[in-house]
Amino acid sequence: MKLVSLAQGLGRWLDGSGPASDIVLSTRVRLARNLKEVPFTHRAREEQMAMVYSSVVSAVRKTPALVTSTALQMRELTPLDRQFLVERHLISHDLADNGRLRGLLLVPDESVSAMVNEEDHLRLQALSSGFQLRSAWEAVNAIDDELGQDLDYAFSDDLGYLTACPTNAGTGMRASVLIHLPSLVLTKQIGRVLQGITQVGLAVRGFYGEGSQIMGNFFQISNQTTLGQSERETVESLERVTRQIIDYEQRARDELLKDARVQIEDKIWRAYGTLRHSRVISSQEVINLSSAVRFGVALQMEGLASVQTLNELLIRTQPAHIQLATGREMEQRERNVIRADYVRKLLDDNAADAVNPN
Repeated sequence: MKLVSLAQGLGRWLDGSGPASDIVLSTRVRLARNLKEVPFTHRAREEQMAMVYSSVVSAVRKTPALVTSTALQMRELTPLDRQFLVERHLISHDLADNGRLRGLLLVPDESVSAMVNEEDHLRLQALSSGFQLRSAWEAVNAIDDELGQDLDYAFSDDLGYLTACPTNAGTGMRASVLIHLPSLVLTKQIGRVLQGITQVGLAVRGFYGEGSQIMGNFFQISNQTTLGQSERETVESLERVTRQIIDYEQRARDELLKDARVQIEDKIWRAYGTLRHSRVISSQEVINLSSAVRFGVALQMEGLASVQTLNELLIRTQPAHIQLATGREMEQRERNVIRADYVRKLLDDNAADAVNPN
């Protein structure tokens, strides 16, 4: 278990300090790049993957924004370590599931990282708290320019950046927001809104992105078009749609409060009470209950947990996080007891801090 120190820290993207962080948990911008005249990862030989890995690490060490990054090779990590990185939203399932020479370069505050030899040779990522598409794009774009001085990217004048999957060719950029929409779900408007999102060329995915399920009323919304559209146009389009969705959520919230305020507040306080006092709890229950409490925070109900505490609950109570924190692997039944202890302590500490802020 090599990631204990990382498990004890909290990435900056989870601190709840970003704009609209009560509704938008995080913003992510990712760039896919490949090296010129080297086969894509799924066709590359081991020595070619080793060359890609060493070339990327060498370039990263010359890049100021990444110079403090730690290099983690997937085949040197345990399955539990790799699951932890997936839970932390730092690597994909594809990177975690393969034992070939694949790696992650990660700065201490988790704001920027690079996956090496995933589907593409290099996937740069910027991860920010709240709704910060433009600043996340600017951060990852600057790093891409610096790395491009040492790495010879595969690029076509007609198609743009070449990628293993044709749907990523062009800018190679995927921008996304992880957004919390309980009011639209409760008022049964979510289907119409999601249909509208897909009709304007955006994709809707689950809590962990592509291939994952919707949990806790969280939806990941991202661009699908990377060809024939500039990075700036992609960011502006996703910004515009996200603002519209936030507006829809706030209108639905007002509708709920007008018609059923007492019932909504009761649901929120029951969820908070369950989190505060449970002795056995699953990770799925934590996500669903903390979703209700997060709704209460958005409603400005006093006496609940902070956004940062709720973000921490979402991530730190996942199975690999619980096991790394305790320093050993354990069965689900035992994890559910340890998780409940952790949740109670975190919420008790949060309540004490609220009463005695100094």
